Amino acid sequence: MITGAARLAGVVGFPVAQSRSPLLHNFWLARHGLDGAYLPLAVPPDRLETAIRGLQAAGFAGLNVTVPHKQAVAALCDGLDAAATLTGSVNTLVFGADGRCLGSSTDGAGFLASLQAAGIDLAMAAATGPALLLGAGGAALAIAAALLGRGMPVLVANRTRARSDALAARLPAPAGRVAVIDWESWPDRLGEAGLLVNTTSLGMAGQPALPADLSRASDRLVVADIVYVPAETALLAAARARGLAAVGGLGMLLHQAVPGFSAWFGTTPVVDDEVTALLAESVGRPAG
Repeated sequence: MITGAARLAGVVGFPVAQSRSPLLHNFWLARHGLDGAYLPLAVPPDRLETAIRGLQAAGFAGLNVTVPHKQAVAALCDGLDAAATLTGSVNTLVFGADGRCLGSSTDGAGFLASLQAAGIDLAMAAATGPALLLGAGGAALAIAAALLGRGMPVLVANRTRARSDALAARLPAPAGRVAVIDWESWPDRLGEAGLLVNTTSLGMAGQPALPADLSRASDRLVVADIVYVPAETALLAAARARGLAAVGGLGMLLHQAVPGFSAWFGTTPVVDDEVTALLAESVGRPAG
């Protein structure tokens, strides 16, 4: 039951109907019997600052931020965590009692948590070879930084080479820990990689499939795809067909949400089979 003392949070984006965050956070609220609500908030870009200031003034505890606002909202924050400072991208806002708006990026930590939950030994993968990262957007930068922080070198390939170069230049890594390769050459580097991560939109519902020839991959390669609609992309299917460890994007979606919920509602939720099944069912049908 929601009372006048309810804690409020939500997700701002434009559009926002596709977001599974309301389903996830309201499930956790109900599970823990908390007095609160989490709302989908469609905010056009030209109203972003007005909306953020208004929601903060209205007593919201904080917000998630999705496309196209992740970069623009960083300029509205009074402080950023290390990951958000590095990426210039924010997916979580916490409105403090002191009136400050604090922004963070939880994508990298969420990705690492999803690997751990899937039983992946990242140290073993790193011993096999570098991470081969496909894409050069905000999620790619966050994931690359997280992997480097765990001691894993990174190879970056993007369809536009200049974006790969720009991503590599932003990473605070020792010489030789980050390298950029041409998009066309990434299948040739699979034999030396310990982890393959697709951060592009290729393979997403409505988008072309990512070319998924893994014939040159090491038998120890771990394949991860941050796409979660569909839950089983062509890349993941190809990995399983080769007998490789495969990790879908649903785990990252779930784990990146934990820090925000904890900050807003004062309870740290658990990612377990029940909530995973709920989200897995939801990606099999149109979001509403």
